[in-house]
This record gives sequence, C-alpha cells and structure tokens, in this order.
Amino acid sequence: MCVDEPIEKSNSENMSEETTAADRWLIRFLQMVGVFTLFAFPAAVMPESWMIRIAQWLTIKPFPSAPLTFYLARNLSLIYGFGGIGLFVIANDLPRYRPMIRWLAIGTIGFGVMQGVVDGMSSLPIWWTLGESLSTIMGGCLIAWLGRRSAASHQERHVGV
Repeated sequence: MCVDEPIEKSNSENMSEETTAADRWLIRFLQMVGVFTLFAFPAAVMPESWMIRIAQWLTIKPFPSAPLTFYLARNLSLIYGFGGIGLFVIANDLPRYRPMIRWLAIGTIGFGVMQGVVDGMSSLPIWWTLGESLSTIMGGCLIAWLGRRSAASHQERHVGV
C-alpha cells in the first residue's frame, strides 16, 4: 500500500458513528499519553553530556559513556516518540481502531510488567522501577477499562436501533 492511497473505513457504520462520553475520555487519555511520549523525540538528539548530567541528577550512576549506551538511549527515545504518534492515530479515528484498544491495553500491561523485570535486572533505583512499571501497568488497565466502557456504549446504542 502506498502512503498516498486513501484508507477506506472498515464499514459504513463507522463513518456515521457518534462520539459518546466514554469515547471522549478514552480519546483524551490516548492523546495525553501521546503528548508525553512525544517529548522523547528531543531526547533522541540530546547532547551526550546532557544525558550524563540528567542521569547523575536522577541518581542513576554511573551512566556509561559508550557509543552503544547512547545508541540504545536514542533509539529508545525514538520508539517512545513513534508510539505517541500511534496513540494519536488511534485517538483521531477511534471508530476504526476500536477493535485494537483491547490489544493495546494488553500490550501496555505486558510492557509494564517487562519494564519492571528489565529495570530490576538493570539495578535501577527502586523508585524508578516502581514508577515506570506501575504507571505503565496502570495506564494499560485504564485503557482497558475506558475501552470496555466505550465499546459498551456503542453496543447499547446499536441494540436499541
């Protein structure tokens, strides 16, 4: 598929679907997380000396001054940033992507669990490990809950039709 080819809606109902209050909460949450993850893009081009100083300020010592370390940090920032773009895409066309919300939630929860494991293996401070992994897990749970409410609100509307 070429980038400039139009993408068709999955069905005609999605084109005329009304946005419910549950949809708006889900959309706002996805957009909010998307905004925060976009802040990772500047970190991808941040000077190495800044990365080292920030790590020291966060009491993550020592920050290895090696090409592979900076490569991994920069690429992780890019991945987070592009993840934020994906959340905006989903939020801006929720009717089309609603079936993906459950999988987004499951993936986010799994990612949070793995963050905890990886952070623990990396000997990061406990406040970092808990803050990063638990906030990701809670975010995934919130996406799941909001997604269920959003889907239920549309099922109720279609049952009455």
